[in-house]
Amino acid sequence: MSGPVAGEQRQILLARLPDDGGLSEDHFAVVRAPVPEPGAGQVLVRTLLLSIDAANRTWMDKATYRPQLVAGDVMAGYGLGEVVDANGTELTEGTVVFADLGWQELAAVSADQAMAVTISGELTHQVSVHGVSGMAAYFGTTDVGRVAPGETFVVSAAAGATGHLAGQIARILGARVVGITGSDEKNLMLESYLGFDATVNHRSASFAADLKAACPEGVDVYFDNVGGRVLETVLRRMNTRGRVVCCGVVSHDPHACESRLAEVLPGVLISRRIRMEGFIVMDETHRWPSASLMLGRWLADGRLKPLENPYEGLDQAPRALLGLLEGANSGKTMVRVGG
Repeated sequence: MSGPVAGEQRQILLARLPDDGGLSEDHFAVVRAPVPEPGAGQVLVRTLLLSIDAANRTWMDKATYRPQLVAGDVMAGYGLGEVVDANGTELTEGTVVFADLGWQELAAVSADQAMAVTISGELTHQVSVHGVSGMAAYFGTTDVGRVAPGETFVVSAAAGATGHLAGQIARILGARVVGITGSDEKNLMLESYLGFDATVNHRSASFAADLKAACPEGVDVYFDNVGGRVLETVLRRMNTRGRVVCCGVVSHDPHACESRLAEVLPGVLISRRIRMEGFIVMDETHRWPSASLMLGRWLADGRLKPLENPYEGLDQAPRALLGLLEGANSGKTMVRVGG
């Protein structure tokens, strides 16, 4: 398909904002809308795969590196798509791009914000390993965490889209890797299939003691995907001059009221000279190609094993997001829309 596209398409709107902290499928609505006509400098992209991320939920609560979503908006989300109308830009029809597409079948996006990708191997790997999650794992571990051989690297949400890759990258770089999840089943998978050295269940009543046993020499790098009580517990095990990689914070942590993080944080950071740094992976898009080459090598030689959880059909996007937020899935959650 190429050139101007007429007719209708399906979109998923954020019908109303969650005002009580809870999110359900009722907050979304599937609608039909005209296919957008690309304006000057824009291209029309047919969505192939949508990346489902915890950030989708965060965008409903507040402005971040993008404006807050409001009721009636097309649900925001990044994804992989095919250019079907190049509209006179430098991109060509048929090019596969990564862009801010939203939950819809067709999107008009600025050509300079559509990153052309070279497909090698499975298309889904472009969303898992070579997409937002893989890039966050790579830059968080190498740039922010600066993990070194022989160090102890701990990652929370370790069976998630970013965590399972971050742990593997740290292990490739020579670290001893400890994963934290909320499931013994996930922990078994991390150790037996992905080669994590140890795992801990944060839902266990003995979580703090279990973490200490798993990290007898303390923690050098902590890749934090959850914040709250888990972050507080790991901070108490950090070594002098340790690094904390702030990648994500779970919205509405049910244990937030139990955390004494505000009391613990200043003293621990100062006394142990710990560096705690947040990052936004979209700031590094100019470096994605070089990172993608390295990730591709590790993928090809079998040292990096992506876990993928695809849903079929645009209308499954709300269910996919809810499953991710509830911790029901392992690996990268995505929705196959077209192709």
